[in-house]
Amino acid sequence: MDIKTIGHDDLIDMEYNTSRERMIIPEYGRNVQRMVDYLLTIENREERNKQAQNLIAIIANLNPQVYETDEDPDHKLWDHLHIMSDFKLDVDAPYPPPAPESLLEKPDQVDYPEVSRRFRHYGQITRQMIEHAINLPEGEEKKALTEAVANLMKKNYIIWNKDNVDDAVILDNLKTLSEGQLDLSDISFADKRELVQQAPSSNSYNQKKNRKRPSNNNNNYKRKNHKHKN
Repeated sequence: MDIKTIGHDDLIDMEYNTSRERMIIPEYGRNVQRMVDYLLTIENREERNKQAQNLIAIIANLNPQVYETDEDPDHKLWDHLHIMSDFKLDVDAPYPPPAPESLLEKPDQVDYPEVSRRFRHYGQITRQMIEHAINLPEGEEKKALTEAVANLMKKNYIIWNKDNVDDAVILDNLKTLSEGQLDLSDISFADKRELVQQAPSSNSYNQKKNRKRPSNNNNNYKRKNHKHKN
């Protein structure tokens, strides 16, 4: 029997899931698991290799997203095939089978970027501007960009905090974000009112959203009068 020609009736029995064997990788579905189980019953090695290749193609067609999310999708599919066979499949695979112990390994802990969490109200663009300013050669352009970043941070802080902010706080935060690589002497800050006027207002959006369309009452009046005269 060929993997590709296994019929619907061959794969589905009238059983409850609670009475069936546990699926090792449930995301692939029970039919794929049964195809893997069938591979283990093929005694001829050449035929088993052929059907394993067919099954890899079937799994890839059922899960095309694997080619968009993984750097080595074929390797991942072959690893999954070995895992679904409970590491009992003996085929000439293009990749070595994974070690059973690898399933017990815990992933490395991902540390939170503390600086990003602490200063998230400044936004990612601000951090990119700081990085760009650091890489600029010393001169007027670097000084002007550093001052622009400082004022942008002050404006974002005011939008986020809705309160007065000490310029010294902004300079201290900028020093932390730039890791002390920017010259913050002689920075000139704009007035709060000026920065607030530059910031987009939530009320302006609501006014535009709720603004009524021009009334058609005049047109309706003309139509009624025209009908009355006729």
